[in-house]
Amino acid sequence: MSHTILFLHPKPCPITRTYCEYESVKECLESICQIYEEHLKRQSADMPTITYGITQLFDFIDSFVDISCVVFQRSTNSYAPYNKEWIKDQIYELFRETAMNTANIITKQIS
Repeated sequence: MSHTILFLHPKPCPITRTYCEYESVKECLESICQIYEEHLKRQSADMPTITYGITQLFDFIDSFVDISCVVFQRSTNSYAPYNKEWIKDQIYELFRETAMNTANIITKQIS
């Protein structure tokens, strides 16, 4: 678990800048997905369910003026900065791991 600070700047106006703290990178990435899901819920309030793909999530992330994070590195006792592309790469890996775990659960249930 590495303390992670997410910096968000969704719109050009400086007042929209904010940050959030998390106990791990995974928690931070899941929060970004939740932010997008809340955005979709506001846009489609009359829909009972929402679905999205990673491409739509990445488009949402790209729409931010800036989104980045810093992750605590125990080895140097400092924070390392990561940009938007790194965040998208990490989310891709999170989705991939989730899909693999889901496939393993289905395989175990069928066996």
